[in-house]
Amino acid sequence: MPLTDMPLRALREYDSGVAAPEDFDAFWAETLGTARAAGAEPATYRPVTDSRLATVEVFDVRFPGWGAQPVAAWLLLPRGVERPLPAVVTYQGYSGGRGLPTEHLLWSAAGYAHLVVDSRGQGHDTPDPDPVPTSQWVRGFMTRGIDDPRDHYYRRLITDCVRAVDAIREHPAVDPARVIVAGGSQGGGLSLAVAGLAGDAVAAVAADVPFLCDFRRGADTAGEGPYLELVQYLGSHKRADPAGVFATLNYFDGQHFAARATAPAHVSVALMDPVCPPSTVFAAYNRYAGEKALTIWEFGDHAGGRGTQPVRHLEWLAARGLAG
Repeated sequence: MPLTDMPLRALREYDSGVAAPEDFDAFWAETLGTARAAGAEPATYRPVTDSRLATVEVFDVRFPGWGAQPVAAWLLLPRGVERPLPAVVTYQGYSGGRGLPTEHLLWSAAGYAHLVVDSRGQGHDTPDPDPVPTSQWVRGFMTRGIDDPRDHYYRRLITDCVRAVDAIREHPAVDPARVIVAGGSQGGGLSLAVAGLAGDAVAAVAADVPFLCDFRRGADTAGEGPYLELVQYLGSHKRADPAGVFATLNYFDGQHFAARATAPAHVSVALMDPVCPPSTVFAAYNRYAGEKALTIWEFGDHAGGRGTQPVRHLEWLAARGLAG
């Protein structure tokens, strides 16, 4: 994949010029307030006794998300480690779910409590009962509920992700002052969203090649991946209104959440990423309001730094007193 976006010097100065909706903060305050009022029941943790993992306790979790609907997760706790523990809440890439516990052993091996959050409708264990079903012109989630931000899919998913932080902070094995949110691609974008919405409940952010940032730029420049759902929708259906589509998506844009986030953040970007063009990542990173650090993979594609990036995160967290 050749370099098809801006030169690095231009990326460091890039600003999309897109302002948040005037009612952005009110929209999210109402959304989260309603979700918390509806989901007063605590999370449930069922021990998984057949995991075959000798050094990790595994729990099958359900916590209340959007509309008090149960969201699936795994909780992995390292055995033999002094508690309470710092916790990492991870969100999944596009079209992925929580999978199996054995796919998520890094953070518990490093001494963290680890909550692996399923993505409604994308994973196998959390359905998405769409409150206002709409005709799906394009397969995927980007245009689901596109006519109104109140009906859009990402309103529900982002709410689930914030509620995951609410849930893990109440677990007796977890130090509520040391909760970290993390993920790659869609998971990176969701981490930025939670950082912007959850305030002091988040101690740090580890976001790799984040998706869901600067939607218009993504639709204009991405060569692969979910932003192309917008291109297909707008290109195939002549009654679709581009201004209306991007007005809806503007309520879920990572650059606006980043401008409201104050927790320290470690972000990575790949300059040859065809799925999340680097300019979309810089749009959010350049507006990030808290302490921030950026790892740039000059020749990286959407896999970014691959196995090296988690090591960078562990070192960065340890330097901030957040080691497991």
